[in-house]
Amino acid sequence: MKKLMLAASVAALALVTAGCGEKQGATVYKQGQYQGKPDTRPWESAQFKGDKTAWEKAVKARNNGQNEYTRATD
Repeated sequence: MKKLMLAASVAALALVTAGCGEKQGATVYKQGQYQGKPDTRPWESAQFKGDKTAWEKAVKARNNGQNEYTRATD
């Protein structure tokens, strides 16, 4: 019975420590450089087609719709 408990403890310890550590090659950051997917600007979506002014107008309209002071005076 003691041998079985010892074996189970060793196996559990091995499983717990196997999860610790960092995988090599899984990082997206190298010293001084980001290696991941580049970000796109919000106005470069299909909705705005690269028009930054239209995007800014849409953001301002959304903000005004959420502003309680401007909604109460309408």
